[in-house]
Formats: sequence, structure tokens, C-alpha cells
Amino acid sequence: MSLLQVESVSRHFGSLVAVENVSMSVEVGELRAVIGPNGAGKTTFFNLISGFLTPTSGRIVFGGEDITNLLPARRVWRGISRTFQLTEVFPELSVQQNLRIAVEIAAGYRLRPWLSRREDAAVSIRATDLCNKGGLANVETRLVGELSHGDQRATEIMMALALNPRLLLLDEPTAGMGDQETYNITRLIRQLHRDQKLTIVLIEHDMRVVFHLADRIMVLAEGRMLAEGTPREIAANERVQAAYLGQA
Repeated sequence: MSLLQVESVSRHFGSLVAVENVSMSVEVGELRAVIGPNGAGKTTFFNLISGFLTPTSGRIVFGGEDITNLLPARRVWRGISRTFQLTEVFPELSVQQNLRIAVEIAAGYRLRPWLSRREDAAVSIRATDLCNKGGLANVETRLVGELSHGDQRATEIMMALALNPRLLLLDEPTAGMGDQETYNITRLIRQLHRDQKLTIVLIEHDMRVVFHLADRIMVLAEGRMLAEGTPREIAANERVQAAYLGQA
């Protein structure tokens, strides 16, 4: 059984068709990329999976459960975590503090006014481990707002990882980055996929990143699925070349 099944999903905003009859099946351990030109419906599609929007038609099944009408928070508890186009962090707090917040939420401590010594130590250990895995150990005490865009994005990704997801959704993780930052984030995603055995679906415009990372690629155009296949198949697809990648 697939981990995620998106079945003939559509989303209309009045007369505007943002997503139309799109289906996708993601297997456990897969790293899937969703690409397409601006306005293709990629972020709307992510919002449908993560629950920020409800489909006009179709359904979404995660881990064998129909989650089509489930609230975003309920989807997080079932194992879906995501990042956003604009980095969502607490800039006035340190990296360690940002990660502690995510760890406490994952542990169910968000409404607790205080933690026991044992609980606090466990949270600190988990936050430090996330810092190390995210390549953030050298900046863990600095305010996130002072960091480079790449380190802010890495912090956001590790906050999403703190929620112990079975499926991680990354919305344009390398947007606005230079070559070195893009390399660092690409390496981090690859490590999370390989070492943490994470199932990942990402939206990305940088084709170097897409073809380096993805097991399979889905191409959206004008809210509809244009093509789906391996990187080799997508690169050779004439319709994709004409609509998005550009003719050779």
C-alpha cells in the first residue's frame, strides 16, 4: 500500500481552476519532486495534501486513512509535516530555542507551564541532536534572524523533522539561494532521505536539485498533471520540454 494516495483531486476558487483532476501515489521511502512553471498549482497541491485547503472534489488517503477533510493539526499528528515557500521560523529566538519549541510540541508539552528535570533534559538532547543533523551546531546559540537564508531554511527543515513525520513536504527548499547554500540544503535533504529513511515530496524550480534528488518527478501545468516519471523519462519528454524545461 502506498503511503500517500492523492485521487483525482481538484480545487476551484470560483471560476478559477487551481488544480484539476490530479492523482499521485507516493511509496514509503520515496523522494518525489513536483515541478512546473509559476502558476501551475504546485503550492495549492501541497496545501491540499497538508490540509490548509479542502479539495473541491477527489480524496486524499494517508497510511490507509481518508484524510480529505482532516484539519492540518490532525494531519501533523498522523505524520505529515511541511515547510513553506517563505521560511517559517521564530527570528527573535535562537536555533536551539526554535528546535526546542518543535520538540516540545512533538512530545505533547505545548500546554505545559513547566517541565520536569527529566523531561527538560530529554528535550535538550533531542534539540541538540537535530542541530547536529542539520549542520547547525556552530550557530545553535545565535538568533535565527541573524543567520543566512540557508541556515534559516535548515532550521525550518529540522523543526519539521522534530515532529517525527512519516511524510515530509518541502516547498521550494532552495529558493533564493546561491550555489553553496543550494548545495548544503540539497545535501541535507539527501541525508534525511537516506539516513532517516524519510519519505519526501518537494516542490523545486532548480532542475539541478530535482534531477539530483528525485526518484520520480510529477510535472504540473495550468493545474493539471502534464507528465510523471523518472528523471530520465521527464528529461526526454517532449511535452515537458516544450512546456517547461525548454527545447534543446
